[in-house]
Amino acid sequence: MKQSIEDQDYLLCIRNSECEDLILHKVYHSIPDAKAEREGFLRVIDESGEDYLYPQTYFTKVHLSRKAQEAVSAA
Repeated sequence: MKQSIEDQDYLLCIRNSECEDLILHKVYHSIPDAKAEREGFLRVIDESGEDYLYPQTYFTKVHLSRKAQEAVSAA
């Protein structure tokens, strides 16, 4: 089931050590994964278009306006 724009989490990449599929300072979508979060990871849709686990320390959660959410979703 696809999440609505309002239900999606947006993350700003603040670190990308040895990760070719993350662009520093880019906003990414995350997918809820409670087990991964308990272990210190986030499930993120990266540049490959697939979701992978990355350390939580690579991101900070950001709040986007509706217009910004639509722009990120269209990209």
